[in-house]
Amino acid sequence: MIDLYQEKYPITDPDIHFEIEAIDLEYLREDLPKLIISMQEGVNRLKEISTSLRIFSRTDSDRPISFNIHQGLESTLLILKHRLKANATRPEIAVVTDYGDLPAVECYAEQLNQVFINLLANAINALEESVQGCSFEEMKVNPHRIEIRTQLSEDGQQVLIHIADNGPGMTPDVKACIFNQSFTTKALGKGTGLGLAIARQIVVEKHGGNLYCCSQIGQGAEFIIELPVRQQA
Repeated sequence: MIDLYQEKYPITDPDIHFEIEAIDLEYLREDLPKLIISMQEGVNRLKEISTSLRIFSRTDSDRPISFNIHQGLESTLLILKHRLKANATRPEIAVVTDYGDLPAVECYAEQLNQVFINLLANAINALEESVQGCSFEEMKVNPHRIEIRTQLSEDGQQVLIHIADNGPGMTPDVKACIFNQSFTTKALGKGTGLGLAIARQIVVEKHGGNLYCCSQIGQGAEFIIELPVRQQA
């Protein structure tokens, strides 16, 4: 419409010309579509966060419910997205997913999502702590990476969830203690040491599954969650 007016009435009244200059019409015409697109992207982002929070914090009943493991993992990653982004001290942490063909799993979804967020947050912490004092050039030589892989056991009775990082890894002494209550490698006041102990309790005692760790110094760490597809009565 503005193009048509300018074509049909190229000579404008001085007051109109003054107002066009005052509001910077050409800039507004260029910026407004970008602003609308940005608003649309923001609304979609809010929708994703809202959906993820609903999945993540769904209220458990007094019995297990049928749950999509991949939805739980993706909602957890979205909640932690701000921690994965590049910042002033390090580049972005890449997340690589390799999802198998899984059935819905009978579980306490809210508690299982707490396990996911604990293991992923620990992986991020390990990667961040491993590069303290390193330059960006040194970090780019071995980029940070978290890998998530899921698969169904050969007998179809268990789901396996692998969460691995390429961080510094653990000594045998540390690895032997990580599931102990109040054990932490963080400085005083930086952690309670309850995270992995609670995660293991949720997986083993609540779901009848297993949670264990494979790690060597310099080789990163991998946590494997084993969950039965169906809960025992």
